[in-house]
Amino acid sequence: MATESICGRCAGLGKTCCQETEIYLTTRDVQRITAYVGRADFHEYRRPADPTYLDQADDPAWQSQTIRADGSRRVLKWRELGNCLFLGAHGCQLPMTTRPLVCRLHPLTYTQAGLAGVLDQRCLLAHRQSAEGLIEALGMTLTQTRGWHLQLYTEIFDRE
Repeated sequence: MATESICGRCAGLGKTCCQETEIYLTTRDVQRITAYVGRADFHEYRRPADPTYLDQADDPAWQSQTIRADGSRRVLKWRELGNCLFLGAHGCQLPMTTRPLVCRLHPLTYTQAGLAGVLDQRCLLAHRQSAEGLIEALGMTLTQTRGWHLQLYTEIFDRE
């Protein structure tokens, strides 16, 4: 009998990070996903459903580079019930190397200065584990997450 993944256990607790979450995409995220799925109709520009998102005072780089003048940003489209377009019966259908960088980093919180060392409290499992324990349970390493963080902030400044 196979053991259930941590994301599978999370899904049993309620709505997951793949539901009703607006996933920001860098230009390179779009390129990676397009190369994998063979199409580019999976994203759109949309204003955040939660208007408080537009107040990114703790991370001016994020605000200036990811939010357009009209308040919209490039995000993954949703399917019915607010599910991520790539959410399948067994979790994300994208391989880790193709997933948006913000998905790879979730549930870690961060700013341009670095990883914050706390978990996004919207993560159902964040209430049950420490940051280090959850990173390990997700099959990630701190070195890997630091690399994704650096890549994310490099890509948000990339205007290709």
